[in-house]
Amino acid sequence: MPELPEVETICRGLAPLIIGKTIVAIEASGKSLRQEVPLAAMRAALPGQTIKAIRRRAKYLLIECQGKGKRDGGLLIIHLGMTGNLGVFTTGQPLGKHCHVRFCFAGGDELRYHDSRRFGRIAFLPAPFAEAERQFFAACGPEPFDGDAALLAEKCRRLQTPVKAVLLNGALLAGIGNIYASESLFRARIDPRRATGALTLAEWRCLLTAIQEVLHEAIVCGGSTISDYVNAEQKSGYFQMNFTVYGRTGQPCPHCGTVIAQTKIAGRSTFFCPKCQGENG
Repeated sequence: MPELPEVETICRGLAPLIIGKTIVAIEASGKSLRQEVPLAAMRAALPGQTIKAIRRRAKYLLIECQGKGKRDGGLLIIHLGMTGNLGVFTTGQPLGKHCHVRFCFAGGDELRYHDSRRFGRIAFLPAPFAEAERQFFAACGPEPFDGDAALLAEKCRRLQTPVKAVLLNGALLAGIGNIYASESLFRARIDPRRATGALTLAEWRCLLTAIQEVLHEAIVCGGSTISDYVNAEQKSGYFQMNFTVYGRTGQPCPHCGTVIAQTKIAGRSTFFCPKCQGENG
């Protein structure tokens, strides 16, 4: 599943390709994604509207469309699910087998949404959408780059849940995901199985710094190519070349040589070094 760095990479790649484009039509395969695609609402509001901005919130892409009036246009909210991807194509390029939605632009280009497993989601909020957007993301925590270690420590001081599970929840910090939670905990030398409430303020500071560093490095690398991920230019990311623990079960820790262990936390595979992330790590 594309995580925060992959979604941010797609966002940055799409920006110069779609900002300023005017939508003239919306075409669809007729198949539902995780939820039904709101075609009627999009077709009623978006043709003739111009894309003004694209940004990311958690693992969602947000595309702002606007006309001349304050109540024209709206906000597209796109979640890529496990296998979704977005790219800009010319009208003449053949449709992929799993192309489910096309936003057709004046001049001939198209923003195409592909999703082989159809676990993604497209939502639409008509303008003005500020309050509806706030409600849509009410359950999401702050962005990792905006995190406050002292506030995190206070929120979690009574939690007995493993820290890895809390990082995956998204209500504490938005969008980290399984890969980057494992990598960040390793960098911070924190056992993913530890009770979240047992972390000291110093450890929270170290962990938040590690999360921010890992995510930043992954964005620079264009994300991690796991399964079907490609960016806006349909190219793979390469942060997986820098994995220190994720997917490295049985291999030596790059720091101490101890064999990397694997366990399940919150139903997700979790990788860690028993020595570096142990009590004396």
